[in-house]
Amino acid sequence: MIVDQKRILVTGGAGFIGSHLCQLLLANGHDVICIDNYFTGARRNVVHLLSNPFFELLRHDITFPLYVEVDEIYNLACPASPIHYQHDPVATTKVNVHGAINMLGLAKRVRAKILQASTSEVYGNPQEHPQTETYWGRVNPIGPRSCYDEGKRCAETLFFDYHRQHKLEIKVARIFNTYGPRMHPNDGRVVSSFIVHALLSKPITVYGDGSQTRSFCYINDMVDALIMLMNTPNNFTGPINLGNPDELTILELAELIVELTNSNSEIVFKPLPQDDPVRRQPDIALAKEKLGWSPKIKLHEGLIGTIEYFDDLLIKEGKSTIM
Repeated sequence: MIVDQKRILVTGGAGFIGSHLCQLLLANGHDVICIDNYFTGARRNVVHLLSNPFFELLRHDITFPLYVEVDEIYNLACPASPIHYQHDPVATTKVNVHGAINMLGLAKRVRAKILQASTSEVYGNPQEHPQTETYWGRVNPIGPRSCYDEGKRCAETLFFDYHRQHKLEIKVARIFNTYGPRMHPNDGRVVSSFIVHALLSKPITVYGDGSQTRSFCYINDMVDALIMLMNTPNNFTGPINLGNPDELTILELAELIVELTNSNSEIVFKPLPQDDPVRRQPDIALAKEKLGWSPKIKLHEGLIGTIEYFDDLLIKEGKSTIM
């Protein structure tokens, strides 16, 4: 056991990023409480942790108060893909706003340090490229993506107001596109969608002409960064961009995945969805300065591991349950 063992709460802990974070925190010798309502998270993501005596799994929705004693809170609970957060936009806004209020209230009561998993979507369809933390963004407040974009922006507001008004110790991470094993197979995000379609030799849909760009960070790099951020000195709050600055077009990503999977999938083109950002690339100078962090895993390497995960999932669960 390490000397500084902490009791740590991870909301959304059975989700993609949350399950990897729980795993790493346990490996670092901490006591972890994982809570999830399984809207997009899955028990299978953490089933391998259940035998660990320092791991506790609770089904809970953070739009309702929670009473536990903890030292740190990672607030990751929220559907993160357009398909999921647009399925119930009111619930998405609630988990971002009511959920943040409840977790901040808990942190205030027990004097816990709390980290908010915000998003690059706070920048909207940006006019600044690459995006720095000082950019205020360009977000449509009444569009179909607003429940997520504005919900996360409001959560950041709440975190900084609790910090100023109640002297709460906060950390705010703006997470850019992250990928890897345990992504939800039906979340509609480009990496998971392209891989699953390629493995099934189904058409791969690219919106627009495919020239829009994204920057993809492998999950292991991301959870390392979140823990580094939580461990920064008390006077550093963020917000801080966490992501991979290596930018590529969506069409290039589709072509690479077809190549890596040896797929016969055809690439088809459809109109861009409303308010879909044309360019997305993080400026991570602040992360390099404050955390000494930059991504280590290249896209090609990360995609191979992710493809293996989805290939195994298709075999275990059957094609009909995935698509």
